[in-house]
Amino acid sequence: MKIFKDWRNLPATAKRACVALGNFDGVHLGHVEVLRAAHVARPDAPLAVLTFEPHPREYFRPQDPPFRLTLSRDRADALAVLGVTALYELPFNAEFSHLTAGQFCQEVLHEGLGAVHLACGGDFAFGHRRGGDVALLARQAEAFGMGLTIVPPVSDGQGLISSSRIRRLLQDGYPERAALLLGRPYTIRGEVCHGDARGRTIGFPTANIPLGRHLEPARGVYAVTVRLPAGDEVNGVANIGQRPTVGGTESRLEVHLFDFAGDIYGQELTVALHHFLREEQKFPSFEVLKAQIALDAAQARAMLDRDQNPAKPLTP
Repeated sequence: MKIFKDWRNLPATAKRACVALGNFDGVHLGHVEVLRAAHVARPDAPLAVLTFEPHPREYFRPQDPPFRLTLSRDRADALAVLGVTALYELPFNAEFSHLTAGQFCQEVLHEGLGAVHLACGGDFAFGHRRGGDVALLARQAEAFGMGLTIVPPVSDGQGLISSSRIRRLLQDGYPERAALLLGRPYTIRGEVCHGDARGRTIGFPTANIPLGRHLEPARGVYAVTVRLPAGDEVNGVANIGQRPTVGGTESRLEVHLFDFAGDIYGQELTVALHHFLREEQKFPSFEVLKAQIALDAAQARAMLDRDQNPAKPLTP
């Protein structure tokens, strides 16, 4: 997949695609349907996505807590797996935010991308102050000779599949339910930084990863798998939160990798959340904390082993 950061002066090979429009935060099953509809409408054209970086909400409300499910690289990776061959990741800045809906259709979609077909959800809004809706998009697409597919909302038995719903599930401590809507486990990718090394002193060394612009899921302990830079996966147990027992004040992700002793400082790990074990809590002493971590680790091992070996008989 090729990534383009501007709609102007694109090479001819980057034009005349079937373009799916949206933020695609999470690249969830609803987004998959938009991509599928785009491909079905024009299977002869390259499949492309037009999205924004940063997310418009990050630009207009920088004071909000981090909320992103997928940052730029993870989103791109997920889209590539789904067959997208071109990603127009346009910079959302003051200049772009002042484009009218009409300018967006003419200058970006038609003249810039030369799109042959568009696809989006029914709630797609665009242009200055979100002045354009799908009705306007339909009129503009017809005027410029572009096809358009409006994809109905995708639901399951519990309601609409959306990025907002997935965020709520993660913040409420339901990573398994979030994974069903994402089509894969929720992951946090980041660089391992030096911590206070307390975990090593009690026999549970951890890789410390800042949450950065990622959404903070429910604070507490998780059974996780960790993908290393070389692609290997290791099971582990992780804590997300402020570490009240040691007086922490900033939330971060701490991961203990099972049966692993390599040096991973400065390396980038991808941590997948599989099961929420318990809420974060303050313990009266390090000894009590150490005992609880041992219990957490044993529970995480058992749950991940069950996931990865579903046919394995239970030990009496």
